Amino acid sequence: MPPATRAPFHLSHLLVWLLVGDPGQVHAQAQAQAPTPAPAESVGIFAGQIDIGRPKLAGSAVHDSDRGTYTVTGGGANMWFTNDALHFVWKKISGDVSIAADISFPNPGGNNHRKACLIIRQDLTPGSAYADAALHGDGLTSLQYREAQGAMTREVQANVGSPTRLRLDKRGHYVSMSLVSAGSRMQPAGGAFRLDLDGPFLVGLGVCAHDDNARETALFSNLKIIEGPFPTNAQPTLISTLETITIASKDRRAVWSTPLLIEAPNWSHDGSNLVFNSKGRLYSIRSSGGEPAEIDTAFATRCNNDHGFSPDGAQIVISDQSQGDRKSRIYTLPASGGTPRLITEAGPSYWHGWSPDGMTLAYCAERAGQFDVYTIPVAGGHETRLTTTQGLDDGPEYSPDGKFIYFNSDRAGRMQIWRMKPDGSNQEAIIADDWNNWFAHPSPDGKWLVFLSYPPEVKGHPENRDVMLRIQSLATGRIEVLAKLLGGQGTINVPSWSPDSRRLAFVSYQIIP
Repeated sequence: MPPATRAPFHLSHLLVWLLVGDPGQVHAQAQAQAPTPAPAESVGIFAGQIDIGRPKLAGSAVHDSDRGTYTVTGGGANMWFTNDALHFVWKKISGDVSIAADISFPNPGGNNHRKACLIIRQDLTPGSAYADAALHGDGLTSLQYREAQGAMTREVQANVGSPTRLRLDKRGHYVSMSLVSAGSRMQPAGGAFRLDLDGPFLVGLGVCAHDDNARETALFSNLKIIEGPFPTNAQPTLISTLETITIASKDRRAVWSTPLLIEAPNWSHDGSNLVFNSKGRLYSIRSSGGEPAEIDTAFATRCNNDHGFSPDGAQIVISDQSQGDRKSRIYTLPASGGTPRLITEAGPSYWHGWSPDGMTLAYCAERAGQFDVYTIPVAGGHETRLTTTQGLDDGPEYSPDGKFIYFNSDRAGRMQIWRMKPDGSNQEAIIADDWNNWFAHPSPDGKWLVFLSYPPEVKGHPENRDVMLRIQSLATGRIEVLAKLLGGQGTINVPSWSPDSRRLAFVSYQIIP
């Protein structure tokens, strides 16, 4: 590639699916038709408190001005899917906002899935668009969101459990969560997402019992709400978050967040680890989280974001530009690390695909000022040029059966997804729409194609832009949005599917003052 400078559902959620099917279809109409009850009296700095979604048992909230605490009690069966059932203490606000509080459950026991939340919400209507930072009874902490009225709730799970303090930030169109765990300072939890709210909206505290026959209580202390606009003269900080997303639920999980620039995750052959690049080096981290470890690449100290594993998992292929003329060339080395072996004599060359039989590499290369798709034997030898059309052809990747090479090309004007046979014949556009689409990755089971979409006006594949991860069913051709995020360059440049085709790894970014 040319350079540019949760776990599954809770058991209770699964049971709902098994018993009633898609709860969005079952409950959305009832929620939308439910009248909004009148707000109750004010509580401390909040204008009102209210039960949303008609919990069986009414909730309440009490402000202790001496201690500076809010004790919120709520009923309700759940806050999930298209459903809302909670007690909400709220105030109206506009623009950017940050809300933070220490959160605890003072009563031992209770439902493991009860939720105490910091909430930003469009309105008091059941099924409203919202975002929250939710502490669950079992310590699970998630950034949850619903993009629009009646849409499904999604989440980004933090890789830290049972934090002592949470903060929910809305800056522009993006919402993010930060947290404090034992002995630490406030730190980003990772996984910002785009949420568009209209005009004034509501911010406050919420509690859901996750049991319609019970009430649960949460204590919010040291509450702090800061309204924007926030200062713009502070030096911005880039936060990179290595994430995974479960295809079936579209729920995300933050694996690792860092103020370093990291890019382009690959999944190891056994699914236990993720590999990414940062500052010219490769690193490996457990896919369940932890701290990364550097992979020894010997002299290759300027590795870019075009790297990946061989089909048998025994080797890593890298694109490095540390030698000679500093042009990127392709090398292979043992997966555990070692001295790289040169594959492509000419540069620049940027790896993207490894044939399923392990014999051939596919890559993008610039030759005589033209970027095209090439292949070369893994053993080395002469390269074969597969595309010759004017424009940029990039991101070649083999289908799991070896019958096709997918790639992206701007030969028709806008960047779109194409495919061809491994010898370069029968080149055809398979995704052509109003977006600029890059880096198509077929799933190992051959059922899905994931790719990165930029808005129509964006040229190239720059970093830190509003982008979407989209997925196409190769059986039906239907395309869905997996995630909206700040990303682009570094998000999914190379193959990033889990071996079982159930999850995808990617990098999202935040720019915060």
